[in-house]
Amino acid sequence: MTERALWVAKTGLDAQQTRMAVISNNLANVNTTGFKKDRAMFDDLMYQNIRQVGGQTTQNTIAPTGTSLGTGVKTVSTEKVHSQGNISQTGNDLDVAINGRGFLQILMPNGDTNYTRDGSLKLDSTGQLVTSGGLTLNPAITVPVDAESVSIGTDGTVSAKIAGTATLTVLGQIQTANFINPTGLQAVGDNLYRESASSGAPIVGTPGQGEYGTLNQGSLETSNVNVVEELVNMIEAQRAYEMNSKAISTADEMLSFVTQQL
Repeated sequence: MTERALWVAKTGLDAQQTRMAVISNNLANVNTTGFKKDRAMFDDLMYQNIRQVGGQTTQNTIAPTGTSLGTGVKTVSTEKVHSQGNISQTGNDLDVAINGRGFLQILMPNGDTNYTRDGSLKLDSTGQLVTSGGLTLNPAITVPVDAESVSIGTDGTVSAKIAGTATLTVLGQIQTANFINPTGLQAVGDNLYRESASSGAPIVGTPGQGEYGTLNQGSLETSNVNVVEELVNMIEAQRAYEMNSKAISTADEMLSFVTQQL
């Protein structure tokens, strides 16, 4: 029984280490544009039935309770929380924030499409809109070299004021993708997500229509990490770790007492 307590407490230590790693990553990305916080999810491990609940105690009676000993806890998943972050004004014409559901589509070098909430767009040497990492927005939009200003509408329409003309020239439209289960997207780093079997296929649409969020020019979505909440979670994880450590120490003292009696 004492050895069982050691192993059960050990799983508790592993679980709290995982939770602390998740909290640390959240705090590290508190200033990352469009970052979505993670949370660790846990399941209890299988139980060893010493006495089956509902088992026959006599020919006419059954046990109202049983004896089951748990074997600990396991980390079942770390999932993204896709709640809306704050909209921060930047004044940069190429910055766009998604207010609501949806992801910008990014074309990868291998031809695949990844997705992001980071709307800090830039221009490359050919005038195409790209991410901070130089990846092309999909569908591609090219800004002419003689453009004096760029406007991005709430529906994703991109237009430019060309030198020598009085009217705006439409350059294209930014479309966003939505997913039935955005939590199922695979985070791959660089503020990017990849489609998975759990997320479902992307549903591409026009910003502002139906369930798609609108685009805000000159703004960026901040991280949805709440620092105070994460610090409270850190205290909880620390205390839970200490309690599991205490359980191991207590079990060790019990084993030491038994061995001294032999």
